Amino acid sequence: MVSPPTRTPWWAWAWPLLAAVFLIIHLFIHAGGPFLVFETFALIAAVFAAVYHAEVIAHRVGEPFGSLVLAMAVTIIEVALIVSVMISGGVDTAALPRDTVFAVVMIVCNGIVGLCLLAGGLRHHEQGFQLQGANAALSVLIALTCLTLVVPNVTISSAGPTFTNSQLLFAAVVSLILYGSFVFVQTVRHRDYFLPKEDEEEHAAAPSTHTTLASSGLLLVSLVAVVGLAKALTPPLEQGIAHVGAPKSIVGIVIAGLVLLPEGVASFRAARANRLQTSMNLALGSALATIGLTIPAVAAVSVLLHKPLSLGLMPKEIVLLVVTLIISLVTLGTGRTTVLQGIVHLVIFAAFLFLAIVP
Repeated sequence: MVSPPTRTPWWAWAWPLLAAVFLIIHLFIHAGGPFLVFETFALIAAVFAAVYHAEVIAHRVGEPFGSLVLAMAVTIIEVALIVSVMISGGVDTAALPRDTVFAVVMIVCNGIVGLCLLAGGLRHHEQGFQLQGANAALSVLIALTCLTLVVPNVTISSAGPTFTNSQLLFAAVVSLILYGSFVFVQTVRHRDYFLPKEDEEEHAAAPSTHTTLASSGLLLVSLVAVVGLAKALTPPLEQGIAHVGAPKSIVGIVIAGLVLLPEGVASFRAARANRLQTSMNLALGSALATIGLTIPAVAAVSVLLHKPLSLGLMPKEIVLLVVTLIISLVTLGTGRTTVLQGIVHLVIFAAFLFLAIVP
């Protein structure tokens, strides 16, 4: 968790309001063309404002609650966006939750973690973190990904990479139990597993109650604006991807990359500041929150609104997932990291992006 400045910068309140204005204009005018460029800028600006206000709140409540606040904020954005697209879409959106969740796992475990390890290793040579916390996060991540993204391919009650309604509900309950158990361990039972070995921020002044409340309100405005603008920009994004002939799974990667931008920025800054424990809390916590909360949300939408849902990954994606999980176990299995681990994760991430474009 990176300490925010003591005085709120002008953009931290201006950008959420700007994004809200553009969202209102879009709802009433439905402008297109060049207006989409301004909407895109407003969306990205609102994302950075959201991460700032989440960091203010996180600094007030402390670790590991601070990382949890930011992870939950990012996940709310993603869940709301996916569910809104599912409700407004048809059969074409059946694989969007799967593609987005898988993209989140690859972006977090390879892109964000790899970049953080590389940046931290280049600056500090070798960095350490709590091994127990990393192992706890990885064990839950392995169970969640396999039960929700791989098992649908081997069930026989429904055709294809899908679950029946009862299987969907079971997967939703299991996801909530696993994620809820992890949060309980992280924040209550074994909180010390997720705390930095040395509290680098013990001398930093915590934000005032007034500042924290203001950031809470602006964070809510930012999240609503991001969800609304992202939903507005999804149709032109899909049209552009179809126009160039790229696979539809690219939509899920773009959505995942967009909503993980705040998490990635915060994790990178923490790693550069030699706070690798906080960086890992942010990254792995985001991946767990994404699966643990997205799967129940999309399962409920699928069952209640009779929307098609395909969760099972294809063989290529399963191979990439298995490699990622194995490398993550090796990388985080010693409690110490160097630039080499970062390079390995980034190479896998590059393979994921390349094979998504050229399947």
